[in-house]
Parts: sequence; C-alpha cells; structure tokens
Amino acid sequence: MIANSVSLEPLLAIRNVSKSFPTPNGPYTVLEDVNLAVRQGEFVCIIGHSGCGKTTLLNMVAGFATPTTGEVLLRSEPIARPGPDRMVVFQGYALLPWLTAFENIYLAVDAVWPTKSRSEKTTIVQTNLARVGLSDAAEKKPAQLSGGMKQRVAIARALSIQPEVLILDEPFGALDAITKEELQEQLLQIWNTSRATVLMITHDIDEALFLADRLVMMTNGPAAHIGEVLTIPFTRPRNRTRIMEDPRYYDLRNHALDFLYRRFAHQSD
Repeated sequence: MIANSVSLEPLLAIRNVSKSFPTPNGPYTVLEDVNLAVRQGEFVCIIGHSGCGKTTLLNMVAGFATPTTGEVLLRSEPIARPGPDRMVVFQGYALLPWLTAFENIYLAVDAVWPTKSRSEKTTIVQTNLARVGLSDAAEKKPAQLSGGMKQRVAIARALSIQPEVLILDEPFGALDAITKEELQEQLLQIWNTSRATVLMITHDIDEALFLADRLVMMTNGPAAHIGEVLTIPFTRPRNRTRIMEDPRYYDLRNHALDFLYRRFAHQSD
C-alpha cells in the first residue's frame, strides 16, 4: 500500500528541503528533510494537520518562497521565482472583484501571451470558460457568482495559460458538500483531458482517495516531513460509487485515518 519507487526522471523534484523562519527565539523549522518526486501528468494530494507545512511546501513549488536548505526542481532546473509554468488555485479564489469572469481570465492570458492577437486570447478564454461550464456567466462579476462558480473561474484562469504544474491549495475547502463533489468530478474530467501535473492540498481523505494517484501524508510540525506515501490503486476514469464499493477504499481510508488521528494526532497543549 505504501509507494517506495518513483520515476528516475521526475517532472518535479523536491530534494532534502527544509524551511525555517526567523523568530525572536531563534529559527522556527516548519519543514525538515522533505523529499518527493512527481512524475509528469501525475495527480498528487498532500494531507496533514494544520501547521504541518503543506502550504509552505506548495509555496516553494510555486516560487513564492525558497527553501532554507535543499532544492525544488522543475525539469531539473531550480525554481527561484513564480512563473506561468506553475499556476496556483487558492481556496479564496483570488479574483479581481471589478472584473467580469471573462476579464479575470483574459488578464492572465494577456500577461502570459502578450503577442497573441485579441481574437486568439478571446478564444482561449472562451474555451476554458466552456471547460468549467461557465460560458453563460462570462460577463458576470464575482459578486454575482456563487462560491462554486468563482472557484470554476479560478480553475479556468489557471488552465488557460497551460501550466505544467497545477497547484491547488484546498480549492474546495470552503464549499458545501454537494458543490464540492460536483467540482471534484469536473476537475477530474478536465484533468483526464489535459493531464497537467497536479499538486493539491486537502484535509479531506475521501477527496484525496477519489482524485489522486498518490496521497502524501505529512507528520505534524514543527520540523514536519513526509511520513508515508500511499498509492491509490483505482483505475481511471473513476466512478465515485464504484470506488466506494471497493473494499480497498476502506482499507486505504482506515490507514490514512490511523496515520492522522492515532499515529500523528494533534497533542493538546
């Protein structure tokens, strides 16, 4: 059940990464000696308790932060800054409220491909709005959209620049259960066609088991590291009902629950 092997030539490599932040009492180590190799086209979910450094790790992949020690490599090149080859979708959508859904996406497309014609950029925006089922909402501003629709716009914006790595930081965490399941299904449909490499933070074990090829489980902070990596064996395309009827699903779920809530349960102060 635990994955021990990775591709010899991963698209993304996290090697011996540690991250510390200065405090009045000295350095505070959030992550220590993290190693992970992600293959091209792989869907990897990262799970762990709050404070275990999940977002810090993805920020280093995105280029928003740099390791204190170690390195993060994309196609064997160190990541030193943000770039259009890596796009982040946040839980909070990060849409500009004065722009329409179309304009929010167009802004990103124009920034990445300034030499394309307006008609080419418009086609890219319209194509990606259609991919997330929002063609009819193109002229609506964020205040006119539901939470699920705003997250669809954020996903369409990320996909519109064709990143090599799509970074999802708890994108469905603030949504109701029905909307969350709908967007999980839609994300898988999009991923099945685009096959972008995905790194996704989640607190939801069931979400991870439905979406991921591998589930990376973090130990508690400070000095958190990768405790285990589970390979998710279900074939694709995935059917939620069929997966939940598979005995392996409950074996994996119970193993992850045991890791998080017994072996690495939060300790009371």
